[in-house]
Amino acid sequence: MRVLIINTSERVGGAAIAANRLMEALKKNGVKAKMLVRDKQTDQMTVSAIPSSWLLPVKFVWERVCIFVANGFKKRNVFQMDIANTGTDITHLFEFEQADVIHLHWVNQGYLSLNDLDKILHAGKPVVITMHDMWYFTGICHYAGECKRYESACYKCPQLTNGGWGKDWAKSVFERKRQMYGDVKISFVGCSQWIANLARNSRLTQGQFVINIPNTINTSVFHPTDRDKVRTKWNLPQDKTLILFGSQRIIDERKGFRYLAEACNIIKQEDGALADKLGIVVLGSHSDKVESLIPFDVYPVNYLSNEHEVMEMYNAVNLFVTPSLQDNLPNTIVEAMACGTPCVGFNVGGIPEMIDHKENGYVANYMDAADFAKGIRWCLDEANYDTLCTNAHKKALTTYSEDRIARRYTDVYEMLLEQ
Repeated sequence: MRVLIINTSERVGGAAIAANRLMEALKKNGVKAKMLVRDKQTDQMTVSAIPSSWLLPVKFVWERVCIFVANGFKKRNVFQMDIANTGTDITHLFEFEQADVIHLHWVNQGYLSLNDLDKILHAGKPVVITMHDMWYFTGICHYAGECKRYESACYKCPQLTNGGWGKDWAKSVFERKRQMYGDVKISFVGCSQWIANLARNSRLTQGQFVINIPNTINTSVFHPTDRDKVRTKWNLPQDKTLILFGSQRIIDERKGFRYLAEACNIIKQEDGALADKLGIVVLGSHSDKVESLIPFDVYPVNYLSNEHEVMEMYNAVNLFVTPSLQDNLPNTIVEAMACGTPCVGFNVGGIPEMIDHKENGYVANYMDAADFAKGIRWCLDEANYDTLCTNAHKKALTTYSEDRIARRYTDVYEMLLEQ
């Protein structure tokens, strides 16, 4: 069986990391899996890039310009939606022609257009779509928030300022997807049960197969290791209780950093003893810009792409926190748990499927900084901390292991090939 995994990037972004890890898991379980990407970052033999062209960055910019204009010439939310009006036809490439199964992941920002997706869906090959966000079953947005229009028909996207100027992109893209999906069978996979349930409610997926399979993690890479040694290597203090917050882009409002800052200030006011011990490791781009918002010592670390270094960072801390306001199934939580590090997050998206409340971490009330602060204090001061660590590691081993996830996807591929 030959499976072609298609994603915009090889290694940058959560979807890329998840897709790459799935490829490796499938290979270890006897599947001939390859990736086809627009942006290749390594010399990995089983990852191919589409032919290089000066047009590739132009296509990315053109889509952004169209959204910028539709957004009333405002930058807000410009990267929270994709209209897929430009891309590259990959159906004539050797990798595509040789594949038995086509597995689409995150293909936005100028990689595949709606016309390109249409050609893929009608190429006569079984197609699996892993939904890392909501884009495949909405009009143009990656996360719809409170909007439910995708359940019937998207129009005048509320994320566009003034509903958009001129062409109604949400309406036209939604209708184009409806036409594309209407006469083909697609297997939609949600990384979380949350997003799978949302997909089932969309008009676009009616009559299609929708299932939930989580992202995988290589537990031979992400595992518990000696905390003191790791802290020494990264020049982190041995006498502090350290909390880790990480994001590819710290200042992204969707990542909810302001709620962490507020929670830290609450702890500072209400629990001086714990506050004196705490330090915050901030991992990601722009991490140095948020130090003034935290009342504890802050240790900024630039974005890390090396998995071994990322593993060390999870092991260096006592707790991982993710105040994200919209998220599907964050790789970061899986990684932290695999390293035996308890987690605190909001009750949103797929997060409560990952963090078992008061068993391997704490699930705080949505957008409630006071409860988030309570969760941090509970994990560090009230709970049996060693039990939390053991439970977190066990959850990663039993739920997200490579063998388990590879077998579940293989079952889907085989089902499609038998039809």
